[in-house]
Amino acid sequence: MHNNYYLLKQLSNYLHHNLIGFTVVSCFSQNKDELVIEFNNSVKSFFIKASLQSDFCCLSFPNQFNRAKKNSIDLFTEILVKQVKQVYQFENERCFAIDLADRYTLLFKMHGNRANVILYYNQTAISIFRSHLKTDLTLSLATLNHNIDFSEDFFQAHLPDLRSCYSTFGKLVWEYWDLKTKEKTDKGLWPEFQSLLGELESPTYLIIEKSGKLCLSLVPVGTILKRLNNPAEALNTFFTDYVTHNAFNQQKHSRLKTLYNQIKAGENYLQKNKQKLAELQQDTHYQLWGDLLMAHLHILAPGTAQVTLTSFYDNQPVDIKLKPDLSPQKNAEVFYRKAKNQQIEIAQLQKAIDVKTKELEGLNHQYNQIELITDLKELRQAEIPESKKQKNTILPYHEFEHKGFRIWVGRNAEANDELTLKRAYKEDLWLHAKDVAGSHVLIKYQAGKPFPKDVIERAAQLAAYNSKRKTDSLCPVVVTQKKYVRKRKGDPAGAVVVEREQVILVEPKL
Repeated sequence: MHNNYYLLKQLSNYLHHNLIGFTVVSCFSQNKDELVIEFNNSVKSFFIKASLQSDFCCLSFPNQFNRAKKNSIDLFTEILVKQVKQVYQFENERCFAIDLADRYTLLFKMHGNRANVILYYNQTAISIFRSHLKTDLTLSLATLNHNIDFSEDFFQAHLPDLRSCYSTFGKLVWEYWDLKTKEKTDKGLWPEFQSLLGELESPTYLIIEKSGKLCLSLVPVGTILKRLNNPAEALNTFFTDYVTHNAFNQQKHSRLKTLYNQIKAGENYLQKNKQKLAELQQDTHYQLWGDLLMAHLHILAPGTAQVTLTSFYDNQPVDIKLKPDLSPQKNAEVFYRKAKNQQIEIAQLQKAIDVKTKELEGLNHQYNQIELITDLKELRQAEIPESKKQKNTILPYHEFEHKGFRIWVGRNAEANDELTLKRAYKEDLWLHAKDVAGSHVLIKYQAGKPFPKDVIERAAQLAAYNSKRKTDSLCPVVVTQKKYVRKRKGDPAGAVVVEREQVILVEPKL
């Protein structure tokens, strides 16, 4: 309602009494859709700031305004040093005009997202502030006044359709009207209508909150926050409060959305890992196979590829595939090693779940605390200063250890570049799944120690697992020294050229 006809009517009358005799000394813009006009009478300055954003258009009247030295442009230069002759409101229209010397007129058209400031010379539009609204150049001042019949006869004849007849009132006024007349008969409506017109012609300026939004109202609806004495003061206060309120809502919404996304991602992480943990805890077949093989070594012949044995627990037959090139005892050791790796993975999953659960508790607490905040200052104080935030440096790789050797696995394409090009030494061993996207893997060199075969195999398994071939039964992996890996200029992240490589086949395994 800050652009309501009745408020603009009071404002134009206020401006008329305060601007007569003033001269335009500057007219410029330094922000998108914001026009500033300075008037001066050799004693003091009077500023009009027209903020005409598509989502919020409002006038304000700052006591002073410091023009920026850069990114500022002069506009409507024709009216500089022109004196104000009068300020007047168009009847039943959200427009008012400032007449200036030498037949210039500045029209303020306060039509929401199509608001504009238009300069006229001798009643003809010659330039506009918001240049994309081309049709405003055809707007005639002579057509802006509109007549509305406020007689009792007209009112009584149009009782079923009052809203379309008195379109200058606006939503808040009609809401106030409904509250005033909900228990009135048709005969009692005319006196209420006369009373309403009196309130609009001699209003109290109210800043209210309604449905979580700030409004400038001429009638008492919603929650009244402030009462003000004149239209310029009311618009100044409303503009400042609205911008602050809007900034608060945007920042609060942004922070809550960020926390919500983090919480949802954490919940999805927990769900997947809990499911995986349950599957691993129930999957004890490697341990069972190893136990069955050890219990039946006396009947198992070397070179056997598959054997069926009876389970200890339910007396059901269990089919076990064996590596024929290994003895039954060695096959059992392989199964025990896999069972041990499962237990390690279970422990790591449980640890990760515990850490994420604690993190989610903190995020939910923070979310609930921010939801309760109602003030921008309090919201900003709730933010952790950057200097006090715990700065965890995220390494570009995951680190594994095998037989005393460190194995580094790149996290992503960018991390692969940093790992290979900045953190690797020429003696390190470099591995990558062949011909597919995947992590760069390094085995860190130790002086005087050759790379053991099983360490290379373990690193190759990790390279295979962290690639597009992770679901293959066997994966070819490239192995070479880091000094034979280079990157060409212009190659995308993670792409390298490899020379003197060897290829080994391994089972993808975390």
